[in-house]
Amino acid sequence: MRKLFLLMGVLALYSTQLFSQASPHYKGGLKVNFGDDGKKYLRIISWAQFQGVYSDDVAEDQSNTNFMVRRARVLMFAQINEKFLILTHFGLNSLNSSTMSPTGKSEGSQLFFHDVWAQYTIATDHVVGGGLHYFNGISRLNNQSTLNMMSLDNNRQSWSTLGLSDQFARHIGVFAKGKFDRLQYRVSINDAITTGLDTRDAMADVAVYGGNRLLGSKDAGKTYSGYFDFQFLDQESNFLPFKVGTYLGSKKVFNVGAGFFLHPKGSVILDGTELKGEDVQIFAVDAFYDTPIGEKGSALTAYATYQTNDYGANYLYSAYGTGSMLYGHLGYVIPGDVEKTRFQPYFTYASNSYDAVDDNRNVFGIGANAYLSGNNSKLTLEYQNQKFGETTRGTLTLQAMIYL
Repeated sequence: MRKLFLLMGVLALYSTQLFSQASPHYKGGLKVNFGDDGKKYLRIISWAQFQGVYSDDVAEDQSNTNFMVRRARVLMFAQINEKFLILTHFGLNSLNSSTMSPTGKSEGSQLFFHDVWAQYTIATDHVVGGGLHYFNGISRLNNQSTLNMMSLDNNRQSWSTLGLSDQFARHIGVFAKGKFDRLQYRVSINDAITTGLDTRDAMADVAVYGGNRLLGSKDAGKTYSGYFDFQFLDQESNFLPFKVGTYLGSKKVFNVGAGFFLHPKGSVILDGTELKGEDVQIFAVDAFYDTPIGEKGSALTAYATYQTNDYGANYLYSAYGTGSMLYGHLGYVIPGDVEKTRFQPYFTYASNSYDAVDDNRNVFGIGANAYLSGNNSKLTLEYQNQKFGETTRGTLTLQAMIYL
């Protein structure tokens, strides 16, 4: 027990310089060095996001306002030298009155592993690894960190395989990541989940995302993904897979990227009395720009992506559908002292088209961040309006987040 208290004390004292978008007071966070050269260490990150949400689209007997723990997470990684690293990441999401239970034992209130992987450096700037990992393909937003998003949350449709072929945007498989000068890459080969969100029986003329479940892993058990971005200005770290949402002007970044996700026979359609596999193919291009403006703490963050989604013939399920997606956001940090509270108004827009229906899903958001201590402590207020067919839903959310 004495050693445990000593370790906790050391955690509070040590720091590193891994996250340049962090608070000016943060100084790298919680790190334990085992040795003088800094190559053997344990790093711990913890964060929590709490929300109050008002929705105008609820049943008559339901309250328009509710509270939610959006995320509560702990991430740890450690290495004994520069060649070997292991990472674990666990927590829960979206805990509210409907997912709580009297003794905290319900499925919705349980902690689970988001990531567990080991990696090996095979050459300078090149790493291979395996496990439950987040080295995804498709786009920057499909690799988005939840610590430093510019908007309240990620664009939902950009996590394009969440629950369909993976566990909460993570696959089990092998990956390689690294860079050639200014070109960064990440590629992976993974097992597809057997029991995904789409549990429908096979249908004629409408694809069902259940290839591994309905056809078996021999024909439909593997997925392939990759993302590549060329970094024209300051280079971003690719030490971890989590892409930064906004640097608040601490870097000058302009990246252009492209990515893909392939799942042969990932979807199934009923052809007469036979099950026929259909390939899932998703491709995207995107651009990210973050820059300081002047010398008074102002900054601009901009992002845009175009994505084509092929989940099979006439596929439409929850947030996913065969068709295309256009998404963008823009934020501006108002000039101010970086040591004090800073404000960043922003807006977001997404338009999703689906082959199965004539209507687009259009989502517009407008909000503002108040950075009390950089991305480490911030308040976000956002209004989002979503229109799809005859349904229009407006939500107003206030979120408080702290990460250490």
